Amino acid sequence: MDPYVLIVIGALIGGASFFLGWFLNQRAGQNKISTAEERAKQILEDAAKEAETAKREKLVEAKDEWFKRKKEAEADLQSKRNKLQAYEKQIQNREENVERKLDLLSKKETSVQQVERDIQERQRRVSEKERELERLIGEETARLERISGVSRDEAKKLLNENLIETVKTEAAQTLKDIRDQAKLEGRREAQKIIVQAIQRTAAEHTVETTASVLTLASDEIKGRIIGREGRNIKAFEAATGVDVIVDDTPEAVILTGFDPFRREIARQSLERLIADGRIHPARIEEVVEKVRKELEEEVLRTGENTLLEVGLHTAHPEILRHVGKMKYRSSYGQNLLQHSIEVAYLTGIMASELRLDPMLAKRAGLLHDIGKTIDRSVEGPHALLGMELCKKFNENALVCNAVGSHHEDIPMEHPVAALVQAADAISGARPGARRESVEEYVKRLERLESIAKSFNGVTNTYAIQAGREVRVIVNHERIDDAVAEQLAHDIANKIQQELEFPGQIKVVVIREVRSVAIAK
Repeated sequence: MDPYVLIVIGALIGGASFFLGWFLNQRAGQNKISTAEERAKQILEDAAKEAETAKREKLVEAKDEWFKRKKEAEADLQSKRNKLQAYEKQIQNREENVERKLDLLSKKETSVQQVERDIQERQRRVSEKERELERLIGEETARLERISGVSRDEAKKLLNENLIETVKTEAAQTLKDIRDQAKLEGRREAQKIIVQAIQRTAAEHTVETTASVLTLASDEIKGRIIGREGRNIKAFEAATGVDVIVDDTPEAVILTGFDPFRREIARQSLERLIADGRIHPARIEEVVEKVRKELEEEVLRTGENTLLEVGLHTAHPEILRHVGKMKYRSSYGQNLLQHSIEVAYLTGIMASELRLDPMLAKRAGLLHDIGKTIDRSVEGPHALLGMELCKKFNENALVCNAVGSHHEDIPMEHPVAALVQAADAISGARPGARRESVEEYVKRLERLESIAKSFNGVTNTYAIQAGREVRVIVNHERIDDAVAEQLAHDIANKIQQELEFPGQIKVVVIREVRSVAIAK
């Protein structure tokens, strides 16, 4: 075939194909456009519906919010209305109160004016009565002066003197009442004051009565007493119950403890250990136990010898042991055993003079302070503790009462008890018994009498019972009963302020009225 024909046919076929493809493509594009338009239309419709729905929802929300705000506004408005009504009611009540007060004020003003008029009238009447009274007083005064023969000035002087005496008596009675009340309420305060006084003065007394000093040959012995890591001194303190103080004091060791018997055991034990040279825990316990047994035997022998010295019969071994313990006790620097022996002799002498049983009196005098030898862990007054100890070991009932009553803790049941009390006072307060010289003793008694005599109304003073009591004789015309009691307290206070003395001093004010008549 002709090539040109083929080219033409190919061209025609290609053009037909191109036209057909273009047509199909155009047709497909129109379909897509229509589809897109439909979809766009559907989207617009859906959007319109959604917008309408959203619009309705927003309208509903807006309405709800509007109703809510409206309700809140109405509630707030109602609250403000209520408050306003309450304020209006308060204002109305205040106005009513103000009106009532104004009415009362007007009535009071009227009443006050009436009262002022009444007062002025009364003042006028009082002035008239005063003038009349002055005139009558003048007339009565002149009449009284004529009748009594005493001038006005003299009468005033007598009246003032009587008034002063009356006031003194009333003041003394008032002070007595106050003092009685203070006694009832002052026990607790007194205990506080006593505790404070003990705290202030306890240190010196404690050192004096609870410490023993052991002299050493050299300070090298202190190291042996202490031992390695302190084992010797710990063992010694545990065995004796006494504290050992090893300080810088040259060639001395201090033993301290409240029990003098334990201190004596410790002192003798330490002396023996130092002399022996073997100081170790086992040896310490052996020596302490040996010394304790020896001292207990010595205490018993001392008790037996003391009873023989006084001239008494045997007693229970426990009583003898406590009597022997008195050797290691002291009171105000006075050895307790020597004091008790002296009291026993004095009581026996006085009992013989009064035709009482001297042996019973001596026994009571010797045992009167036995309570001081009882362990300090037992609480109570030493007189009552001693009485219980005597009862426990079957001492005579009169002896037990004398022991318990010598400080008036219980009532006295027999004259022997009073003799024991007197002998105790004599032994404790005699010159030299408790670190006081004769000169100081005499000066103290003279000073005691002069202090008591320095008060007005006192005629005589007597210091008795070795200075433990001062008796004051007063003029009964110048001092009555109430003032006498006040005078006793004033004298006691001045003695406390100006005089130092052991124990206590009783002040007894004696007011006697003596009426004398002579028969002819």
